[in-house]
Amino acid sequence: MRISIVGTGYVGLVTGVCLANTGNDVACLDTDAAKVERLCRGVSTIYEPGLEELLGRNLAAGRLRFTTDPGAAHRDAAVIFLCVGTPSDERGHTDLSAIMTAADAVADALNRAGPSAHPPVVVVKSTVPVGTTLEVKRRIAERLAPGVRFGVANNPEFLKEGAAIDDFNKPDRVVCGVESDAVAALMRDLYDPFVRNGHPIQVMDVLSSEMVKYASNAFLAAKISFINEIANLCEAHGADIARVREGMTADRRIGNQFLYPGLGYGGSCFPKDTLACIMMGDRAGVPTPINRAVHDTNLAQRDRFFAKILAHFKAKDAPGGLTGRVVAFWGLAFKPRTDDIREAPAITLIRRALGYGAAVRAFDPVANDNARRELGPTVTVLDDMYAAAQGADALVVSTDWDEFKSPDFARLARTLKPGAAVFDGRNLYLRGGAQEHGLAYYCVGRRASAPR
Repeated sequence: MRISIVGTGYVGLVTGVCLANTGNDVACLDTDAAKVERLCRGVSTIYEPGLEELLGRNLAAGRLRFTTDPGAAHRDAAVIFLCVGTPSDERGHTDLSAIMTAADAVADALNRAGPSAHPPVVVVKSTVPVGTTLEVKRRIAERLAPGVRFGVANNPEFLKEGAAIDDFNKPDRVVCGVESDAVAALMRDLYDPFVRNGHPIQVMDVLSSEMVKYASNAFLAAKISFINEIANLCEAHGADIARVREGMTADRRIGNQFLYPGLGYGGSCFPKDTLACIMMGDRAGVPTPINRAVHDTNLAQRDRFFAKILAHFKAKDAPGGLTGRVVAFWGLAFKPRTDDIREAPAITLIRRALGYGAAVRAFDPVANDNARRELGPTVTVLDDMYAAAQGADALVVSTDWDEFKSPDFARLARTLKPGAAVFDGRNLYLRGGAQEHGLAYYCVGRRASAPR
């Protein structure tokens, strides 16, 4: 099948590569000429395990190409995926300018091509507020010449950063919002190779399809905020969140996913989609107190954790309270197996530490370059985890990368300043590991421990 992908960000690139890998002829369109040039050479512009290998393989096979020319990308395409960014502001208002610009370019390309016996289907894959796909349909239709036809669909993505290739190739479900049986049949044909594990293709109306994405992410975000709230209660009453979680998750109705206490959620999806639910409620006059509480709890979790650092150093809650202190960070990405630092807890905590006068050193296995661009020269970003900890008064573990899970505590104690503290924002360690080597230890939902 001839497929066009608009946007080579996280969703667009993974979608294009995976569809090409099943034999489709895929053209990926982007306005960034430098990015297109890199992709044409087989260099992935995002970090995602396995992606660059598939990119190179499908470029070599001639099934995948990249261009800045909308006409070349959309020519003879049976399906045109819109995978552009839809960022939101701090109130949850979604910026749809990129998707509307992409829709205009599709209409112009269809006009140049003229009427077709097989009209293409324009598929909105970007996460968009409910009603946007139908607005895209209206916008394209208004620009088309007589006789030029097309179809529309909504097809939300459910890709976890760090596991996106597996998620696309072996999805839990494929959701398709359509308006006609013909479009439904085309989408079933396209995704059939990916659901032979028995998981469903769920065909529904367009508006419900758009809402599925928001409902799914908002629910997962709620689980994270919930377990963090319970962890805070555990700390206050002397309970151990690890034992509490163990007892909870034995109940099959509850399950064990997304119930890990820590610094809260980050990334490009959960914060944006929770805020979007609040925004959609405000516009419709529908209260969304649960989503508001989820969002507020997530932000407060970072403040609560940072307060432990201030309390340990007996620093006043005022600028300058950490002057003269060095704080090291292990982990900058919002989660492991990605270089994405958007809404990452580490970035929030680093900026707080800088505001209180601390010097900051940091390390991440893959996100260092992004962090250097984001934070600038105010933070020393190093390429070795122990080098980042050298001479620090405190170490903050903010991302649960595998290489952080079993550190050499004897070496770490020698590397940090005498009497330093470890602030474990992901509950990776047993209290005794740090304590036995003369380090104070703080975590989430468990009692802190003083050095022995």
